[in-house]
Amino acid sequence: MLTAEPVRVDEAMTTAVRLEDIPLPLRVDADGTVRVGKTRVTLDTVVGAHLDGERPEAIVGSYDTLDLADVYAVISYYLRHREQVDAHLAEQEREADELRRRLLTAAEESKP
Repeated sequence: MLTAEPVRVDEAMTTAVRLEDIPLPLRVDADGTVRVGKTRVTLDTVVGAHLDGERPEAIVGSYDTLDLADVYAVISYYLRHREQVDAHLAEQEREADELRRRLLTAAEESKP
C-alpha cells in the first residue's frame, strides 16, 4: 500500500511515498496446483489467457471469483519470472500428458 506522509526537507514541505510489499496472490493447494488468490482458478489459466492476448479485465470477466488486482499481480509476477513460470507450467503439462497416457493405456488393456 502506498501512503503519503509530509516530510520536511530544506525547510520546504514535501510528500514522501512509502512503498510496501504487495503479497503475491498465489498459493499451492494440497495437490501441488498453483492457484490464484482464494479461488480455484489456476496460475496456468491466468497466464494462458494473458498469453492469448486477454486483458486482465476480460480475464476477471471470464472468472468472476478473481480479483482484478490479483490478476494484475499474477501477470506482473509472470513477466518478472517468465523462465521459472514457463518451466513450471511445462512440467505440469508433461505430468498431465503422462497421466493421460497411463489412463489410455489402462483403458486399452482392460478392454475384452
